[in-house]
Amino acid sequence: MLAVMETFTLSRRTTPIGTMLILTDRQERVRALDWDDHAERLHCLLRRGYAAPIEVTEGKIPSRIGTLLDDYFAGRHDAIDAIPVETGGTPFQRAVWAALRRIPVGRPISYGALAASIDRPSAVRAVGLANGSNPVGVIVPCHRVIGADGSLTGYAGGLERKRWLLAHEAGR
Repeated sequence: MLAVMETFTLSRRTTPIGTMLILTDRQERVRALDWDDHAERLHCLLRRGYAAPIEVTEGKIPSRIGTLLDDYFAGRHDAIDAIPVETGGTPFQRAVWAALRRIPVGRPISYGALAASIDRPSAVRAVGLANGSNPVGVIVPCHRVIGADGSLTGYAGGLERKRWLLAHEAGR
């Protein structure tokens, strides 16, 4: 059986912390999100996350998604909860990414707490790898995961963006 080609639209959105790249499908779900200065990472995650061929065309962001992202950056942090996403990835990765969406705004958690939240308390390293492979940063808020000692740990968009996102969500 031949694989059906997936067609996605790539749009750009200016934010307070840089130009965001947003990849959406025909159903207006976000498939990937990254930063303009990390475009290669976005394409790498797409190659790894989808078995079928992918066609990417430039276009406008769906207005509802654009409005919700603007609302988030304006301080209505729960706006991103209403943005539909659809990801590739393994069942384990998708479980981690679903758990990320349940982390309350302004209350970052550790990798260990994230692992425990999916009933895999000994899978801290695997959870960390899945977190790092999240193709939909910000909306699937991997920036809310911190080290057990409260330190900022890696963030694919850069630690300065992670710091800004956490401060933004804390109301500072």
